Amino acid sequence: MLHRRHTGALKPPLRPAPDTLTFASMIQPQSLAGRLLLAMPGMPDPRFEAAVVALCIHDKDGALGVGIGDILDGVTLYNLLDDLDIPRGQAPDVDVHHGGPVEPQRGFVLHSPDWQAEGTLAVGEHWALTGSRDVLVAISEGRGPRHFLVALGYAGWGEGQLDAEMHHHGWHAAEGRPAILFDTPTDARWAQAWRAEGIDPAHLTHETGRA
Repeated sequence: MLHRRHTGALKPPLRPAPDTLTFASMIQPQSLAGRLLLAMPGMPDPRFEAAVVALCIHDKDGALGVGIGDILDGVTLYNLLDDLDIPRGQAPDVDVHHGGPVEPQRGFVLHSPDWQAEGTLAVGEHWALTGSRDVLVAISEGRGPRHFLVALGYAGWGEGQLDAEMHHHGWHAAEGRPAILFDTPTDARWAQAWRAEGIDPAHLTHETGRA
């Protein structure tokens, strides 16, 4: 179970990603930010098999996204609130997603754009990303975003890395439909996102090609 009081591993509450992938340094231009990255069959990195990543930053310096296709066993929002000494209040005890392999103890909240705080990153028209304690406090007090997902960790790519993977049968950049993020069960998001693109995932092949 990922919990600071048991492992001593969790870092201080919900801070932005490291300086090499800070929000401020990667906002312009965003390019594919706001889309959902869908792992292609035959994805060479087993950590991203059937992955769905909400891409939040993508420019010449690299990319940052949050995984929304898998949840962490034994970790819920209540665990995080308790660990950060935030009263549970009105918060629902929702699952916490495996956001990615980079800094798996750092928290992020993907949420509808009806709420924001200092440091919130607006991603396209359909969602925003907040990595501060403020959003969890707001959720517990019943004044947070209408829709939200909580994740630990993120997926990060260096300069040109994601672009290269896109050209080598790694990812498909699907439209960032809010219904996939907020209204679709976690284990159904990969298939549903493909179907929303007009593609039957059962017909996808492992052959190398351009996504």
